[in-house]
Amino acid sequence: MGIFSIFGKPKGFFSARDNEQIVQAIRIAEKETSGEVRVYVESRNPFVNVMDRASEIFFQLKMDKTDDRNAVLLYIAIKDKELALFADEGIYKMVGAEYWDKEVKNMIAQFSKENISNGIEQCVLHIGQTLKEKFPYNNAADKNELPDEIVFGK
Repeated sequence: MGIFSIFGKPKGFFSARDNEQIVQAIRIAEKETSGEVRVYVESRNPFVNVMDRASEIFFQLKMDKTDDRNAVLLYIAIKDKELALFADEGIYKMVGAEYWDKEVKNMIAQFSKENISNGIEQCVLHIGQTLKEKFPYNNAADKNELPDEIVFGK
């Protein structure tokens, strides 16, 4: 699981265009895999540890209920300047901690350029490609198990 605590100046939540860009990336990422990707954004993390918060959200959203245990949550607390990737055991075990750390570093590079929505989009698409390789889409059995929309907290 990747973690990051300090990225560039937050601009608040997303414009309609940014929101659509991220949702479209989720749909593209999930198109050829049984895996699921969700993005959760809130203003502040009410917990001390960002991974604890990401874990709580992951389970609240019932992301642990996917058939292949291959869901990934991208958690962001805008004002606290925190982000985390939290992956279910099916995909986490297949790619290992280094993979998640690399994805977080890639997002940080985009965030530091104030490209928050682009950083999220690229991360979602990279994760989608990995899910496609590890959990290819099966037309006969696969379904979209979780909504694609961004979830906004407080």
